[in-house]
Amino acid sequence: MTHLSVHRICAALLALAAATALAQTYPSRVIRIIVPYPPGGGADITARPIAQMLSERWGQPVIIENHGGASGMIGADIVAKAPPDGYTLLVSASAEVALNVALFPKMPYDPVRDFAPITLATVTPMALVVHSSVPVTSLKEYIAIARAKPGSMTFGSVGNGTPHHFAGEWLKMLTKVDIVHVPYKGSGPLIIDLLGGHSPSGFATLLPAMQHMKSGKLRALAVTTQKRVPLLPDVPALAETLPGFDISQWNAVWAPAATPKDVLDKLSAEITRIVQSPDYKARMSEQGSEAIGNSPSELAAFQKAEIDKYRKIAQEANIKVDQ
Repeated sequence: MTHLSVHRICAALLALAAATALAQTYPSRVIRIIVPYPPGGGADITARPIAQMLSERWGQPVIIENHGGASGMIGADIVAKAPPDGYTLLVSASAEVALNVALFPKMPYDPVRDFAPITLATVTPMALVVHSSVPVTSLKEYIAIARAKPGSMTFGSVGNGTPHHFAGEWLKMLTKVDIVHVPYKGSGPLIIDLLGGHSPSGFATLLPAMQHMKSGKLRALAVTTQKRVPLLPDVPALAETLPGFDISQWNAVWAPAATPKDVLDKLSAEITRIVQSPDYKARMSEQGSEAIGNSPSELAAFQKAEIDKYRKIAQEANIKVDQ
């Protein structure tokens, strides 16, 4: 055996010993969870109960740091380049780890290679809604009226290149109807124009639109997830008319890619237990979200499928964002 071979074996053994020691003592200090959006948004709402319950269960401080900007990529990049020791985690939305791949030729990190999946925490459905004056009560009627007058129907979204925008473009592709996208700067402006009848239809996040659905000012035609949702049990899923249709806002938990497996296993077991707890599920339901809590391998497969889906839609619909 050569001197170089002995050196490599020793280095590997030292690395293994260090990783084992880390896993045995983890966690021994403050854990920070990076949320790549401002406080109060979906990722932040998803992350805060996880941080609280982790701290209670492990007896170590778990803090939230909000680093917004660049469609979530500023905060995600912090985690991608953080020491892979389990003390810096990411609670992402779909954009920075999936959707952005379809929109940005260059990203500061590789969303597959640079993150280790922990669990899919929450899924938040959207709904195709219309103003009460629009004479349709079903998705089929909506498609028929749009087909009868090509280009006359508009659909609003919370912004260009968002899941809401992609939902509308996918609907156009599958039904071959000509409806025109109108992007807004967030849920607030979209809901205001929907209520005023300035936008006859739109893809809205459930919680901001829910009270207006109950009052009858807005009418939900379908939800964008694969199945119906408990908050709107009488509203069909788009997939009931268009098999395979499934677009949502979602939030997931990640660590830097080279984090030791034992640490990842510990994180996955504990965070999944939290996400699947009745308390966490109830909190998320109040926000219009469904708590999931799947395995790292399931999250990895889900991420890949989401990237492929968004790439296909962006290419066929020629979706681009200002860079």
